[in-house]
Amino acid sequence: MQDTLEESRARQRARLLDWLAGQQQAMQDLLQKVVDIDSGSRDEAGVTAVAQVLGERLRAAGVAVRFESVPGYGVLLHAEVPGPAEGAPILLMGHMDTVYPAGTEARRPFRVEDGRAHGPGVADMKSGLVLNVFVAEAFARCGGLRAPLRLFFSCDEEIGSPATRERIMEVARGARAVFNAEPGRVSGNLVTSRKGSMAVEFEVEGVAAHAGINHAAGASALEALARKLLALHALTDPATGVTTNVGVVHGGIVPNMVAPHAKAELDVRYTAGTDPDALLERIRAIIEEESLPRTSGRITESRRTLPMAPTPDALLALYRRGAQSLGFDVQGEFTGGAADSGLTASVGAPTLCATGPVGGHPHTDREYCELSTFVPRAQAVALAVFDHP
Repeated sequence: MQDTLEESRARQRARLLDWLAGQQQAMQDLLQKVVDIDSGSRDEAGVTAVAQVLGERLRAAGVAVRFESVPGYGVLLHAEVPGPAEGAPILLMGHMDTVYPAGTEARRPFRVEDGRAHGPGVADMKSGLVLNVFVAEAFARCGGLRAPLRLFFSCDEEIGSPATRERIMEVARGARAVFNAEPGRVSGNLVTSRKGSMAVEFEVEGVAAHAGINHAAGASALEALARKLLALHALTDPATGVTTNVGVVHGGIVPNMVAPHAKAELDVRYTAGTDPDALLERIRAIIEEESLPRTSGRITESRRTLPMAPTPDALLALYRRGAQSLGFDVQGEFTGGAADSGLTASVGAPTLCATGPVGGHPHTDREYCELSTFVPRAQAVALAVFDHP
């Protein structure tokens, strides 16, 4: 009886791998469809359109799909391939939003050059979404699950998941394992721990005056902001892993007016050894300080993601065994980039990140995905799901 069960599992395993091996062009075709849809964070229509394209593929394979509305951001995509019995699921996760503004797709649409796909969000992380869809479809068509397999695609990860963080933790709580399909490292490695992040938006008020006639009567919000920027950047500390970057600045009205108003956005990264509340208070003190007489500053919004706790050794080893059987190997590594995997790990769900195809230069116009890694990395995720106890 045991031999028969083992033989049945071996046949299912082979069917999964064979089916995925034949999907390279279909994966690329679906990737082109979703890359050629602008879906920047807060682009409700764009994110929803991406969800609909992915959902259409899943439904055609008989996978149950449900959209959950998130006003102001788009939708969440939920899908499930049932296992032979109810119980804790395995979760394939990703995000449908990108960092790119509307119109980016029109300026540089999907293209393939020298085996690499290019386009906005092609690595971070539309290729990972496509990979997860095909893994789910493989199990729907070929069987082999021991537990329910769920897909959860969010809509606001690139801005710190302000609307979905509680939902992400709720969905992940109790999961057997979470595979987050952020892009594989350029080395091919997976991510087994991450920094956390904070996004802090703030504004500075000054006093308007004519810059030529009555300069001394003014108090420049831009000068005050410049002083705060230097102080905020000085919080960067390589020894503790804290980095700070004011990446967006707006202010002033016309050149011959002392600027009465300015605003900026600060990005902060930190490790699990940092007290984020204490760090935020240091930031607040800098922003609220009267860095120039008659000016004032205040935080208007702050968001944070959590550091990703280290992946359990057993989960990394499970993925590696499957990858090695396919002819490649990976290691786990730490990265300064934050992701929703920090949220899933925070609720105790064993989490492995960067299981998507290999890609590089995310958040730039040089972003790319190595198309040759699509099939083997989809097969490796499928094997990790198939072999999970």
